Amino acid sequence: MNLRTTVIRAFRILAVAEACSWAALLAGMYFKWIAGTTELGVQVAGPIHGALFVAYGVAALMLWRVQRWPFLVAVLAGVSAVFPFATLLFERWAARRGFLTAAEAADNSAALESSRA
Repeated sequence: MNLRTTVIRAFRILAVAEACSWAALLAGMYFKWIAGTTELGVQVAGPIHGALFVAYGVAALMLWRVQRWPFLVAVLAGVSAVFPFATLLFERWAARRGFLTAAEAADNSAALESSRA
């Protein structure tokens, strides 16, 4: 397995994990702020979500370099981490357009151009 395949696999796993950590953090925030019962969910899910957020960002930057993503694709990957569950949407969008395949990176620019047409 080469670097490209490894980073793509890690990115896809981190996209799902980051979304799951959003769910855990939102649940923790519900119990802290709405139900007013405990802060434990935020204390546990907060740091986990933070670490996965950073790891997802690093993986996106690596893919920008390894896959030669256009700048707009890299920006969309980064912005998707800010909104709950958007990493799942970005991962599916990028996969459908060929940005998460181990094919030659030059094909990715052509895929973006053809999706605009």
